[in-house]
Amino acid sequence: MEAPQASVAIATHTALPAGDGGIPTGLLELELSLDSFSGGTDDFSDFVRSVADSSGGEFLFALPASDLIEDCQSIAVLRLSEAESETSILFACLDKDGTSIRVEHPGDSTRDLQRFAESFVGLLERM
Repeated sequence: MEAPQASVAIATHTALPAGDGGIPTGLLELELSLDSFSGGTDDFSDFVRSVADSSGGEFLFALPASDLIEDCQSIAVLRLSEAESETSILFACLDKDGTSIRVEHPGDSTRDLQRFAESFVGLLERM
């Protein structure tokens, strides 16, 4: 008799930016906290804002994804400090079902959104 074989699904994520190879603590805390999302498009922005604040990040703004990122209906743009003076822009993406949130790093298709976010931060810092 042959034993049944299990199949394994492999999840893929956007690669982390080049660095020392370690995942920054703030990013890890952010991702773990976002996993506790219980669903609902109405709660998305408030939930991400709260998680960003408690993880040492900043919620910048949210907008409809408009097919900018695959399987995403809304994007929350965050700024996370990685080192003393180094910060990065991240995208918290609400999936099309409205049930889970994942973190995406800027890529080729989101480079313009990243630049806009960086300009937005520059404007806020001047005020």
